[in-house]
Amino acid sequence: MYYVHSTETGFDPIWEQQAGLSSSSVTGPVLVSQNLVTDNVSVVEGEMAIISCRVKNNDDSVIQLLNPNRQTIYFRDMRPLKDARFQLVNFSDNELRVSLSNVSLSDEGRYVCQLYTDPPQEAYADITVLIPPGNPIIEDRDEVLSEGNETEMTCTAMSSKPAATIRWMKGDKELPGKPKVELTYDKMYTVTSRLTFTVSKEDDGVPVICIVDHPAVKDFQAQKYLEVQYKPEVKIVVEFPQGLTREGENLELTCQAKGKPQPQRVNWVKVDDDVPSHAVITGSDLYIENLNKSYNGTYRCLASNSVGESYDDYILYVYDSRAGEGAPRTVDHAVIGGVVAVVVFAMLCLLIVLGRYFARHKGTYFTHEAKGADDAADADTAIINAEGGHTNSDEKKEYYI
Repeated sequence: MYYVHSTETGFDPIWEQQAGLSSSSVTGPVLVSQNLVTDNVSVVEGEMAIISCRVKNNDDSVIQLLNPNRQTIYFRDMRPLKDARFQLVNFSDNELRVSLSNVSLSDEGRYVCQLYTDPPQEAYADITVLIPPGNPIIEDRDEVLSEGNETEMTCTAMSSKPAATIRWMKGDKELPGKPKVELTYDKMYTVTSRLTFTVSKEDDGVPVICIVDHPAVKDFQAQKYLEVQYKPEVKIVVEFPQGLTREGENLELTCQAKGKPQPQRVNWVKVDDDVPSHAVITGSDLYIENLNKSYNGTYRCLASNSVGESYDDYILYVYDSRAGEGAPRTVDHAVIGGVVAVVVFAMLCLLIVLGRYFARHKGTYFTHEAKGADDAADADTAIINAEGGHTNSDEKKEYYI
């Protein structure tokens, strides 16, 4: 693996300026610049480097390659230097390309591409040799940790060039370390990073990863898993009854405790009093028969290990034997409100419909009393003198007794 960085050096004649002539007044052939181009190379120790000397607009001038001691490696396509690691890759009028295999730190330096012109042109290719660090080494101050304690870890990447950088990860979270860089006698770098942090019970089993970044290697890392001890987590579970605790019933409680190391046993106590004499304690279970109100109080489950002690409380309140029976059902006020609203709405709709009905059938009513009835001496005379339907009074007479 090698990396290149382009550099360019050229000799541009300015004879027309030296002659005091402007470009518009110059006659005769125009001199074309010959530009010599090469690249800087970074290569991992033991691998191959490629040095390329390229010429633009070459006029058959000779190209040669020199080492940092200015010894000729290649003159055109000939190799005067007796180092078989240098091999010709390509030679033409425009390029001299040479490979250097099995690169070592002693090969580092500035190589010279030279073009025989008048005056000669030179371009420089700097070869940088990369030396990867050794396997990273993680060391920790404590093999076993307790929650809440602070710990320290170090990661070392030795003998690299250039100096490596170190990052820390705890699980998926990056943590800052304090690096220290040392330059050794052989011009190598050793980097040590120190990490300090406080652990919790959630860190148990979490990997701490040391990641080494260096241009010569990728995905270079080491890791160590945390072992964190923590005091028990305690929880009381009611096995029976599921509802109210009433007089005469039984009570069964289970104490669940988890810790690291795992607690070997748990203890049941009654706060500020003694546990009832007939209560049965079996391992993590507490069983009390025939409850009565004298058993009211706080029952505590305690669990401990080498890290510490924890507990959980259960408050017992014994109700009357018939507590909760025949209790009035709870009223859902929202449902009642909805029903009332529907009834009111229906009544309003009915009133509107009736109102519209009577409004349409409203009219004027007449009694059809005969004209002149008011002047009749009696009822019979009024009927006889009535208009309409009684024109033939002689033919149709009715008598009322």
